[in-house]
Amino acid sequence: MYDRDNPASVEKYSAAVTLSDMEVFIFPRLMYALALANIMSPRLWRWRDDPWFQKSAKGSELKRMQRLKQYIMDHFAFNLDLDTWGLTTKEREIARFSEFISEEVLSRSNALFGYEGDKYYFDIDIRRHFGLDKYTTNVIPYWKTETLEAMEAFRYKEGYSGGAGECVSLAALYASAAFAVADIPLDKIFLLATPLHSQNFLDVSDGVITNNRRIVTKNMWYNGTELSAKARRAMENETITIVAHNTGYIHTLYPAATIDKSRYHQMKSKLTKFLSTDITYEILANFLRHKSSLQKHFQISYACHGKKLYIEAEKVYSYEHSSKLRVGDETQPILLSDIEHDDFYTEPRPGRFDMGELEIFLRANKICIDSGGDIDRLKGQFDNGPVSSSYIINDLINFCRTEARMPDEDKKWAPAEPISLDGVKSARDAKDALMAQRKENETVDLAFMAFRDLSTSPWRPFLKAAVERNPVCISGVDGMTIDGAYKCLTSPSFTDDSIYDESSRLAQPDEIWNYKRGDGLEKAVTLAAIYINRQSEDNADNKVSIDINRHKIKLTCGKDEFLFSTSKNIAPPTNSDWAR
Repeated sequence: MYDRDNPASVEKYSAAVTLSDMEVFIFPRLMYALALANIMSPRLWRWRDDPWFQKSAKGSELKRMQRLKQYIMDHFAFNLDLDTWGLTTKEREIARFSEFISEEVLSRSNALFGYEGDKYYFDIDIRRHFGLDKYTTNVIPYWKTETLEAMEAFRYKEGYSGGAGECVSLAALYASAAFAVADIPLDKIFLLATPLHSQNFLDVSDGVITNNRRIVTKNMWYNGTELSAKARRAMENETITIVAHNTGYIHTLYPAATIDKSRYHQMKSKLTKFLSTDITYEILANFLRHKSSLQKHFQISYACHGKKLYIEAEKVYSYEHSSKLRVGDETQPILLSDIEHDDFYTEPRPGRFDMGELEIFLRANKICIDSGGDIDRLKGQFDNGPVSSSYIINDLINFCRTEARMPDEDKKWAPAEPISLDGVKSARDAKDALMAQRKENETVDLAFMAFRDLSTSPWRPFLKAAVERNPVCISGVDGMTIDGAYKCLTSPSFTDDSIYDESSRLAQPDEIWNYKRGDGLEKAVTLAAIYINRQSEDNADNKVSIDINRHKIKLTCGKDEFLFSTSKNIAPPTNSDWAR
């Protein structure tokens, strides 16, 4: 729980405000805390009133998740712009977290400190992939995770027509919306983090994985499309570092685990089944769609008017691009019939396997992915072909089975009471239920900090975050005097509306700057952060204070005073709250 006299505690609660990828990695409770913060948001629960969700209220859990997916697709974009939340340096972050984790461990586990995943990530050059190559190698971004309100507020930012968020934000949003909007029980929702990505696994139907704005069912996982290939990358190439659940968490690097062990076992078993499939003709066809370089070794035979015709596999797959018809499923005959007759041959093409013969074999023989005998029988169908059977079969097996690298179970298991939201039907219910659990559960306590509720959470972590980790507003007023920065913040180009509707919740300075809006109290904190960053810490004249008299605010920065108006209803911070 929060201890204002313990620097490590202040740092952790401060991290619950900015929620950078780095902070979530160091403090694994934060991932679930953000999901809970979103569940407390009235904005999220208002989604239920949208006619889009009224139509799916009585559908299956899977149908409700598919409905939710389309809503998120329609209202949010994926954002990974390095300039959104500014930059920091490796040295600064290493110093900040040195008492929590070593630099060596960071370099093996976190993308910003040298981790590049397996061969796939080395091939793409991770710094170039994320646009970091234009900076020196010690520069890293603040990839901050956004609350629902901050995600929705992207519509006020130039270049955006709606909401947006990065992968952790979208994962937390999916987790919270799955519960609040799609009525999926908390117990079925698992948040998964890898060094480069965050997604969820939902114990729904055969399983559902969320991936940025989309969801992936088991059938979709194996459909061989480019979208599913992208969804598979993290699971195929990375270690899952954190699993977060309403019963707790498990982290690859930490010796203790608080998640319920039996529930963790069940989730791993369900995920393992999700990531494995037996080989059918449709799966083979999907594999060749995924591994297009192998299509040149195959042809498709087709009975037409009593004659057997042949066509190159890659030619048929090319027709899929402008059609909903697919090789391998029940629409394949229609797809073939739509191709011009003169594209076919009356004789088999030399040096190619016949997918028609493979289809007959696979429909008559069940090929279990875990049976060596079944795999050997399948290999026999590729004997004496244009390429060795192992060249194809090994890749096919890898397509049909992904080995998820989960946190191992050699931990000190310390389960706590699960977070319960039983009977919750509104944001108010959620807040009341979590408030009742707050004193016994640190994740819940951190959720109120992530919720930015300054009426029930301490000022000091919020102000520490505002002063230390909001570089965009600092650079935005570069060249202005402090009086010029005040005039900028109070000009007509900055509206007086907070992105948070509640009178007790506050936005951070970079949110004010990015969205060009903020309540007077939020603008006062922003100006104070700008002022403090321009002063040397040993300057006794740089003291800052905020006085609130009903709706009037007086910000004192050294010898200067600035006035603002507020509609927030929060007790002002004390002088000690500004301690860094």
